Amino acid sequence: MSRPSCILAFSGGLDTSLCVVWLREELGYDVVTVTVDTGGFDDEELQRIAARSREAGAIEHLVIDGLDELWEDWIRHIVASNYMKGGLYPLCVGVERVVQARHLVRIARERGAAAVAHGSTGAGNDQIRFDVVLRTLAPDLTVHAPIRQLGWGRAEEAEYLAEHGMHVDASTKRYSVNAGLWGVTIGGGETRTSHEAVPDHVYATTAAPAHAPEGGVTLALGFHRGRLVTLDGEEGHPVALLRSLGEHAAAHGVGRGIHLGDTVLGIKGRIAFEAPAAHVLIHAHRELEKLVLTKWQLFVKEQIAQFYGLFLHEGRYLDPAMRDIEAFLDSSQQRVSGNVTVHLEQGRLLVRALQSPHSLMDATRAAYGEESGLWDGRDAEGFAKILSIQSALAHRAGAPEE
Repeated sequence: MSRPSCILAFSGGLDTSLCVVWLREELGYDVVTVTVDTGGFDDEELQRIAARSREAGAIEHLVIDGLDELWEDWIRHIVASNYMKGGLYPLCVGVERVVQARHLVRIARERGAAAVAHGSTGAGNDQIRFDVVLRTLAPDLTVHAPIRQLGWGRAEEAEYLAEHGMHVDASTKRYSVNAGLWGVTIGGGETRTSHEAVPDHVYATTAAPAHAPEGGVTLALGFHRGRLVTLDGEEGHPVALLRSLGEHAAAHGVGRGIHLGDTVLGIKGRIAFEAPAAHVLIHAHRELEKLVLTKWQLFVKEQIAQFYGLFLHEGRYLDPAMRDIEAFLDSSQQRVSGNVTVHLEQGRLLVRALQSPHSLMDATRAAYGEESGLWDGRDAEGFAKILSIQSALAHRAGAPEE
């Protein structure tokens, strides 16, 4: 009699290695491991992960290229919304769990699997992101999260694996690092409290601002309908442009940060991050929008972006409201075309110049603070009088009674 199969999101670390063995030995599954490449792996790392999968006893290991999907379905909409959680954090890694979960379901359907699984703990946001997507797309499949269920420490996990012929490093790491195309998150150590500074050595992909080259670098970003299409005049695929932009920004110490905010489970959390490309791209895009969109377009976008970013953070990408918002965001980008010149120097970002065929500054004969050809002084005086009426009436009506 054949064994049921389970599709497991696999990173090759201690937790997901234990998941393979546990699902195989304790629950009786044939395990297929899946690594979705969203920008955090090089070829050597992918080979190591595949070898670990075989060692743990998986019957098959799959590597899925998720980069184009990550850009098209998620990152471009984050850019269009200019969303940064808490005004600072551009959702570096969280949306990648949605990509991974979606592929788990697809492969489970193709293989006729009975279950899907992930290696998230019971403490963080990722377990919620995985579960929400998996239960939305495949309510008929069993969802396993062995690490969450067992609640073991690293030493206990390593001991269990050793009993089943696998020897792994059980040492506790001070920091947990997750890397992807959109950025890197760093948890643990000083981030567990709010009163300790995160040391420079924790940041691995960006130069320390104080040690970055003096003089900096100036770059030109070209946009077409809100999408990055050129970097310094060179065209390229968005993923390639994003990587190149990130390399420039990282070399000049741009994109570091520490985010403190609400976790999906409702407690406060703090995390360090490095998102050089995201930092530059969102700031440049936002400034271009200021040039070409009306104040009410900008106002409405800002309100909608808060909802969109919150739902992405919580893994609720599949809610129908998100497709409605994306339709609005796509519509809002029709005139967001042009060039943005930025200067990066020792951790600082300055938008130096903007140019667009849809510039609302170029479309008027008015110059701020100068005489306008669109109205005269009498028009301005009348406008000010009418604008003040409601405030004047409220003032005349007196203060509310105690």
